[in-house]
Amino acid sequence: MSNNKKVLIIGYYWPPSGGIGIFRNLKFVKYLREFGWEPIMLTPLNPSYPFIDNNQVNEIPEGITVLKSKIWEPLDLFKKISGRKKSDSLQSITAITSNRKSWIDEFGIWVRGNFFIPDARVGWINPSVKFLSKYLQENQVDVIMASGPPHSALLIGMEAAKNFNIPFLADFQDPWTQVDYYKEMKIGKWADRKHRNLEQEVFRAAQKITIVSPSWKRDLESIGAKNVSVIYLGYDESDFSEYKKRKSECFKIFHAGLLGKDRNLSSFFKIIRKILDENPSYRDVLKLEFAGEVDYSNKELVNQYQLNDITEFLGLIPRQEVLKNYEESSLLLLPINQAENAQGRIPGKLFECMRAYTPILVLGSDNSDVKNIVESKGLGVSVEYEGDEDKMEKYLLTLIKNHLTQSEEKSLQAISIDEFSNYQLTRQLAQYLNELSR
Repeated sequence: MSNNKKVLIIGYYWPPSGGIGIFRNLKFVKYLREFGWEPIMLTPLNPSYPFIDNNQVNEIPEGITVLKSKIWEPLDLFKKISGRKKSDSLQSITAITSNRKSWIDEFGIWVRGNFFIPDARVGWINPSVKFLSKYLQENQVDVIMASGPPHSALLIGMEAAKNFNIPFLADFQDPWTQVDYYKEMKIGKWADRKHRNLEQEVFRAAQKITIVSPSWKRDLESIGAKNVSVIYLGYDESDFSEYKKRKSECFKIFHAGLLGKDRNLSSFFKIIRKILDENPSYRDVLKLEFAGEVDYSNKELVNQYQLNDITEFLGLIPRQEVLKNYEESSLLLLPINQAENAQGRIPGKLFECMRAYTPILVLGSDNSDVKNIVESKGLGVSVEYEGDEDKMEKYLLTLIKNHLTQSEEKSLQAISIDEFSNYQLTRQLAQYLNELSR
């Protein structure tokens, strides 16, 4: 281990944070030693995480150096002003609506987009750059890698790399000015110019750029990014060591994660209603479950189509419970947000859904990266939000009938998805780090 080269990884989300956002850096850190690299992690000392899940602390490899620098977080102040509890999630105030519009939320979005540049974690940049100025004088690293969002992490990595002439890899889990919610932030001309200038500065400073989907790679290149490669988000085989697919009496359709206003399930609920009306006996076996934040508009649709008795909203649950739900699910629902750049949106949970070896119903655009992956692997079907009702209904009916008759189904477990494992994706990252450190 002592002969390994060293990579400093900068990322905001880290255990005990919950949610899917921690897994990219955590899984890289977990496996990098096997490919000749010793990771050093920089994360906030006093972060304001939207969700806590202490189970992931056990994922951190023994002996890993975890550095922590101070951050000033405005989110707790915003919660207080807006009348929220300190424990309330602010996972996405642009994606979740309520039955009454809050001017405080609207004002908060405007302040966030125009004064907290590049994001609400801008208060982490200066303390971290100062912290690293001292640390890197006394400790050698061969490459600096920063992963965002928050894109503040990229600015920390860029400044540290410049100050010490260290190769810099910029990793984008979401784009910056091209991200779907950028236009929702009410950003003015001055702020927009600053966002774009900083983004271009990162492009110029980075000797290597990675991003999570092929379409977003092309989008980044279209605005000047160079030497861009795709590293998918992936799944970790070890997370499924105790996973065992179970046959349930119910036909359970399950979704985990944020279900915002940009993932309107009107067509899905409409088809479920139609199936129940035409097959009344299915009401005894059909079950819908949603884990995570769900927008008010989707809850209203459940009422509208009178599906309350077969629908359950579980709220935020630990990841281990999500995997348990996969075990007994007959279909996994994967709606992709409806936005201009949604073609390249590949949720991290896609790969866990694939590894669950359970049929997947994708709602998204016809030319999406997710559709290409799911349908090319034969793990499910993708339908558009509107206009594909017949295809959706046919797929759902086929699965339900097979479930009820216990028909012999094609085993999904024979399908190879190893190229999407975190182990193989870390091997890919290590190759890029080797190239940068020559």
